[in-house]
Amino acid sequence: MECISVFDMLKIGVGPSSSHTLGPWRAAERWIKELQEQNLFEEVIGIKVYLYGSLSLTGKGHATDIAVVMGLLGKNPETVPTESIDPAIEHLKATSKLNFAGTRQISFNFTENIIFKKEFLPFHSNGIRFEARLANGTSKAETYYSIGGGFVVKEELVHSKENKETFKTFPYPIKTGVELLAYCEKQQKTISDIVHENELSLRTSTEIDTEMQRVWETMLECMYLGCHTEGTLPGGLNVRRRAFEMHQKLKGDLPYSNPEEWLQTIRKTEVKFRSILKWVSCFALAVNEVNASLGRVVTAPTNGSAGVIPAVLMYYMVIENHQAGFDHIKKFLLVAGEIGSIFKKGATISAAMGGCQAEIGVSSAMAAGALTELLGGSPEQVLVAAEIAMEHHLGLTCDPIGGLVQIPCIERNSMGAIKAINAAELALDTNPEEAKVPLDKVINTMWETAKDMNTKYKETSEGGLAVGVFLSDC
Repeated sequence: MECISVFDMLKIGVGPSSSHTLGPWRAAERWIKELQEQNLFEEVIGIKVYLYGSLSLTGKGHATDIAVVMGLLGKNPETVPTESIDPAIEHLKATSKLNFAGTRQISFNFTENIIFKKEFLPFHSNGIRFEARLANGTSKAETYYSIGGGFVVKEELVHSKENKETFKTFPYPIKTGVELLAYCEKQQKTISDIVHENELSLRTSTEIDTEMQRVWETMLECMYLGCHTEGTLPGGLNVRRRAFEMHQKLKGDLPYSNPEEWLQTIRKTEVKFRSILKWVSCFALAVNEVNASLGRVVTAPTNGSAGVIPAVLMYYMVIENHQAGFDHIKKFLLVAGEIGSIFKKGATISAAMGGCQAEIGVSSAMAAGALTELLGGSPEQVLVAAEIAMEHHLGLTCDPIGGLVQIPCIERNSMGAIKAINAAELALDTNPEEAKVPLDKVINTMWETAKDMNTKYKETSEGGLAVGVFLSDC
């Protein structure tokens, strides 16, 4: 059985898209590594990159070409200073020279050597092919697929066990919600306990905590940055950042100087129903405005849906439990990651395959389930919450205007977060034995819906709002 770690579902990377930015970036890194292993890296004298399907149709708006180049430059999306991206691209365009993997210069024309091809490859909508021209006159080409959430698979390994994200066998291998609940019942443990024991088969307890802290700090810093940055988003739609003004109206006059002090300050603000809605929306908008600006976010499970989980987690820490600390954060992320992995195994987390139900829908389900455990819900109620959240995102299309992860994507994170909180409250008042639709059934329904959905509603910008609203109207 495919074993997916929580840290596979919650990856740190650069926006605006996990499938269209982080995935191609990682594919370029992987291609370089394979060339080095084959002793071909030093023989490369020219490169062409072909982007297929959704990567081509919305690649410009998703900065896919920029991500590919950053990967070819050998930059790490987890650590690269995001302010260095634009200068690096401008330098390449001006010189037509690529510092391949950061070690050697080769000729590379940004507009000619990255080719956008609208046709779809057989396995997945997000195909990318790297072609190297070698010094001996031959060429070497490899094709990869970016399958959502920053996951990348290689063409010839698509049907091979080698292609999977394979780890040591988990003590509790889980593919479905039913299997997860069976382990919880047998071991008399919470979902977060079961998931933590699985993670211990990959890492030490200290390593888990360190990585969890890094994920949370990235989320917190992302919300902080989004709430303190005003202006207009890049890309040509002239979308004004809204988190800054919302935050200014909500925060009051209490002083702070860093993200952690900011969190404590928010806990002291006056809380009413309307302000709760505004705070949650502000957190979600902030993350996805940073994401839309090629900022650093955590895929949860994708970049396009990165705002839902941190917004709901902040809701718990700011509204529900002012004493919440790292242990609560850890439990939340463990549960969220596991629910996301069940969706990935049973359906998809790629909008290019399943529409936005596969991104915002899954993130809302992840957040709803995680919040339910923190609020004292049983494992059964956790899955009821996840099911409710997804049930009310079924059929959601992916139709970004101009191929940019801005309209309607940013607002959808706000809506997904609010739905997650509502789903958790409904689940806590539900007797799981009376629930009519189990999580596994809604996951299967989501996948069948994805397969029935017209391709133009799957991150192609060829249907829905993407064609219903003219760019001149924006």
